[in-house]
Amino acid sequence: MSKPDELLVDIATTVESERSNQMSLTVVVGGAVITGRLAPETVWRQRVSDVLTDSDRLGPFSGIFATDPASRRSDRDGPPTHLHFHVARILQGSIGIPETGGMYRVAIKDVSAWTVGDVSYSDH
Repeated sequence: MSKPDELLVDIATTVESERSNQMSLTVVVGGAVITGRLAPETVWRQRVSDVLTDSDRLGPFSGIFATDPASRRSDRDGPPTHLHFHVARILQGSIGIPETGGMYRVAIKDVSAWTVGDVSYSDH
């Protein structure tokens, strides 16, 4: 989208205000379908940091995600620019990748279509 959909920005703003982290959303980005729940950026960053901390190879990167994003940007007062998915999957045919759900960051401006709700898939 050259100009992000105002409804999608409003959803992201509500999630970022931490009034809700249970919003399920499905988006199309670059032809990929991503479905899952949205989280506030700070919650998403902490979860990614926790996963990286537990990794022998990727542990040094955990601090990057633990950093408060507001302290690194002067434009924090504007509307959200990204959606932060957790417990999310990329739908590929009739399966979801990864099976356990992943952590995805999607630029709102790159979303070409979206719907409220978590699209289910079948392994059969």
